Amino acid sequence: MKIIKTNEVDDFINYTLGCRGGAISTFSGVEQVVKGIIEKVLHEHEGDAALIEYTREFDGWDANVESLEVPKAQIAAAFKAIPRADREILELAASRIKNFHKKQVQRSWTFKDEYGSVLGQKITPLERVGIYVPGGKAAYPSTVLMNAIPARIAGVDEIIMVTPRPKGGGAINDYVLSAAKIAGVDKIFQIGGAQAIAALAFGTDTVPRVDKITGPGNIYVATAKRLVYGVVDIDMIAGPSEILIINDGTGEPSWIAADLLSQAEHDESASSTLITTSKKTADAVSGYVDKILNTLSEQRKAIAKKSLELYGRIIIVKDLKEAVRISNKIAPEHLELFVARPKALLKTIRNAGAIFLGSNTPEAAGDYLAGPNHTLPTGGTARFSSPLGVEDFIKRTSVIGFSQKGVKHLGKAIQRFAELEGLEAHCLSMGARGKRKDG
Repeated sequence: MKIIKTNEVDDFINYTLGCRGGAISTFSGVEQVVKGIIEKVLHEHEGDAALIEYTREFDGWDANVESLEVPKAQIAAAFKAIPRADREILELAASRIKNFHKKQVQRSWTFKDEYGSVLGQKITPLERVGIYVPGGKAAYPSTVLMNAIPARIAGVDEIIMVTPRPKGGGAINDYVLSAAKIAGVDKIFQIGGAQAIAALAFGTDTVPRVDKITGPGNIYVATAKRLVYGVVDIDMIAGPSEILIINDGTGEPSWIAADLLSQAEHDESASSTLITTSKKTADAVSGYVDKILNTLSEQRKAIAKKSLELYGRIIIVKDLKEAVRISNKIAPEHLELFVARPKALLKTIRNAGAIFLGSNTPEAAGDYLAGPNHTLPTGGTARFSSPLGVEDFIKRTSVIGFSQKGVKHLGKAIQRFAELEGLEAHCLSMGARGKRKDG
């Protein structure tokens, strides 16, 4: 990995965010393609014809209306087909994810002010949500659990999942279907890409329209989510994965190297950064990265090598204060505090999607079954956004019930406020209540 000086950090951050975080807005060709797909799904008769056409074209299998939804029997068979030990791992992960997210549940509440007026907040789950699970060559049962379980805990009435079949028409991965069964997904449609997002956003005769779409995907999926936002809600525009490790010269360098590679193997645009106060550690980690890289399969090795060449860096700093300053500026998706006293450093961290404390906590633990959600803000958006959670699947509605005493004591102030804004009917509507006589 390339070692850079602290005076090169700002250029590296700008380069990284410019090439990775801003990628969606720069691919105008992708946007035009996605707009065309959305328009066709929206305007084609019932939408299903467009879904079938795109599924045949992009996924390479002979889809028809009847085959778009995965039969319940196939889901049940997939659940039985996987080894019992693997089912137990999926169930363990689901249990831990449930236990964590239950603590995020919000309640409706009301109170009475000094005039006896009722004020409050009503919490209502969304009626129907759609979760996108990437498919093709890879399988992501963890994505199913991390998206569906918080929705179910929030009280969402119906969870719709879309995921593409492997190219050429193979069956959806048994582990993905099993995770959906465990998490309580109601319907699964074997469609993917921008067309699946369009179907969820606008609905077709076969695919129900949803209120919100969550889940990761490629640039076509991400662009489609951005374009349908406003018609439906979305979780976030997820970019390539990233990890940043802060190290104080303690711990095992080979562990740090493995953790950096755990993100680099995702895709060529993933970012892996080490910030350390130790030149010795920097050199050791760089050496171990090369050694471990050669143990990976050819596919993962090629991806990780390209990722490290483009976005892998080691930064040597004078102290941890400087390391934290740089980290907060980058606002990484995953932040490992690989230091002797991680809790002491925790209070200084302002921007990160998820923080992993100490050398015993690799980012991989958070990906699968630590409990917190692994759907995290990327591309510097941790400066202002949060991980996916139960609160993403609810609505907050304000509740206001004025008493006669409230009208008497606050009415004239409300009328005057309306006058200040030049809204005459507002003033009249409040004034009418003020004329009411008790009894």
